[in-house]
Amino acid sequence: MHGGEIATLDAPTTQTEPDDFDAFWADTIAETRSLPLDVIVTPHPTRLTQIDVYEVRFRGFAGTPIRAWLRVPHGAAAPLPGMVQFFGYGNGRGHALRDLRWAAAGYAHLVVDARGQGHGDTDDDHADGGPSAGGFLTRGLRSPHEYYYRRVYTDAVRAVEALRSLHLVDPVRVGVVGASQGGGIALAMAGLVPDLAVAVIQAPFLCELDRAATLSREHPYSLLTQYLADRRGDAATALDTLRYFDGVNHAKRANAPALLSTGMLDGIAPPETVLPAFSAYGGAKTVVLWPYNGHEAGGDLDEENALDFAAQHLAVDAPLPAAADSLR
Repeated sequence: MHGGEIATLDAPTTQTEPDDFDAFWADTIAETRSLPLDVIVTPHPTRLTQIDVYEVRFRGFAGTPIRAWLRVPHGAAAPLPGMVQFFGYGNGRGHALRDLRWAAAGYAHLVVDARGQGHGDTDDDHADGGPSAGGFLTRGLRSPHEYYYRRVYTDAVRAVEALRSLHLVDPVRVGVVGASQGGGIALAMAGLVPDLAVAVIQAPFLCELDRAATLSREHPYSLLTQYLADRRGDAATALDTLRYFDGVNHAKRANAPALLSTGMLDGIAPPETVLPAFSAYGGAKTVVLWPYNGHEAGGDLDEENALDFAAQHLAVDAPLPAAADSLR
């Protein structure tokens, strides 16, 4: 493992959880599961010779069509391990050729839109949620039922189900991965999907949300600071809403082996928000600290760690080194 690794760490949280936390999420997911998943997979032509790319659509929260890319090794036979990936704030699935490493490493790799966010193709067609501070983080804060991330987290649960439904994928060997907002979503999935095989959570956003607005002055937590400053009378309601979505509370319910990382100089998702989620995490866990890094955490070394960690838990064999003569 690259970086400064710590296996155990005590970073208590100040966040509390609502009494109806589990019921809220069980009802939310059951409501969406009452609608058909309707997975549609369509080949997407590219110039790649070693990776096949597919357009995927499935139904997320309230039946909204969610779009994703699926990438698999060319000519691969079932059953493949799978990884579902979520991206950072303001991002969606992006271009069809974005980030090929997981497919190149032998996985069925599903990259999912965050509804309504840039570089994606999925609308947020349930966006009416009252005043906000001009961003996703504060959209619908007056109620957990209206909050933006209720829809996003539910879409993510359905994304795992969509990948598992494919005949090429071994449903037992499916994990999640993400950085920043994607890391926060991956952490929530570790709590909401009880049988994930692995979770890779890099510099996660959406943790320790009762304190995040006072710990970070950078976007997007600055939106939360602005909202609470402008709408003082709504602050208690907003903070109560956030308890249902805080990565700390989802981490308590997680059981998948998890790899977390954080840059100790991260001003966007400060380690003071990440480390309580690590301490609360219910499953086997490892955290890698990057003492001189910010929100990029370990960068490419984080990605290398992710591949190594996933391979250990999903029984993916490392390729044998090529013989030197074959390169001459």
